Amino acid sequence: MVAEQSLPVLDVEYVAKGSNNIEEAVALTTFLSPQGIERVRASEAVSAELLSSELDFRTMDRITDAPPESAILQFVPSIRSGSFADIGPRRYMEDEHIRIDDLVSHLGSFFKFPKPSAFYGVFDGHGGPEAAAYIRKNVMRFVFEDVNFPQTFKVDDVFLEEVENSLRKAFLVADLSLADDCSVSSSSGTTALTALIFGRLLMVANAGDCRAVLCRKGETIDMSQDHRPIYPSEKRRVEELGGYVDDGYLNGVLSVSRALGDWDIKLPKGSATPLIAEPEFRQIVLTEDDEFLIIGCDGIWDVMSSQHAVSLVRRGLRRHDDPEQCARDLVMEALRLNTFDNLTVIVVCFSSLDHREPPSLPQQRKVRCCSLSAEALCSLRSLLEDSAGI
Repeated sequence: MVAEQSLPVLDVEYVAKGSNNIEEAVALTTFLSPQGIERVRASEAVSAELLSSELDFRTMDRITDAPPESAILQFVPSIRSGSFADIGPRRYMEDEHIRIDDLVSHLGSFFKFPKPSAFYGVFDGHGGPEAAAYIRKNVMRFVFEDVNFPQTFKVDDVFLEEVENSLRKAFLVADLSLADDCSVSSSSGTTALTALIFGRLLMVANAGDCRAVLCRKGETIDMSQDHRPIYPSEKRRVEELGGYVDDGYLNGVLSVSRALGDWDIKLPKGSATPLIAEPEFRQIVLTEDDEFLIIGCDGIWDVMSSQHAVSLVRRGLRRHDDPEQCARDLVMEALRLNTFDNLTVIVVCFSSLDHREPPSLPQQRKVRCCSLSAEALCSLRSLLEDSAGI
């Protein structure tokens, strides 16, 4: 994103796994529009399909063949995940990530959340590793403690709005904390993408160019928008706030238009700035057709499409059903395609695939048969008799 600096390598991962007790949650459906996400609560029937409209950066395909209401109401995700990170061709590692498959077990029983509950995040640093490492270290406090995160066993409109407001505030609090912490250079920043699962609800908050992709029956649903200065909506916002885009870079420096940190660009604190930490949100209700979620830094998406990544992971899960191996395979594929960045991937599975490829059987050695002439048979008999001393 910016020029590399001679800083130490950090490669940190936190994993927390636990049980998957299930409680029913109210089904919600999501509408995506260029202005944002409008939420609709389904009173008695869940909408048969998710409506979408054209965005200036990407057109999402209309989702069809939605499962019947009974299938949605009966489905509850069984969550498990795997991750893999690699320095890639860079000299220093600036990525961080966190994955927690059982949020209640991690935070403690005094936190009341719909079950299952899980939390994931990928933080792609630039200008040194300090900002990304700081956010990963403190993200649980920022999200669940400092902003009075809502607690309930039931997912409804009120809870949904409170969660979104809390996450938005957490991103902004984290951004300000980076300005105040003397251990973090003012030129260090990080993108941030988080994914929360409460019951059947999946909510993604994103600021930057990490990406979350959902696999539904083998097809991709992008759960985030890349925030790059070249995209029309971001370019308009940047220019309205006094910034400019030069050769795809914000103010000629950054390849992203949203990030935490980078206070040498944002100062003075409190002033309007073209580089913002405000996240965008997308949410969806998981059904039995939703197989897994991929969360990755831009080192993955620079060299492969969302569908390419989904197809690769889906094939891997059908072979071995191991999300950790799938995350590693994605990183190896990005390296094969000559990515030039650090690489971090999280793969979150919602259920076991029912149709794995059968294990390949060892091939039997073919036996070749041939016939001998009468003369050859006589010669062979004589040879055998001589060997036996007859």
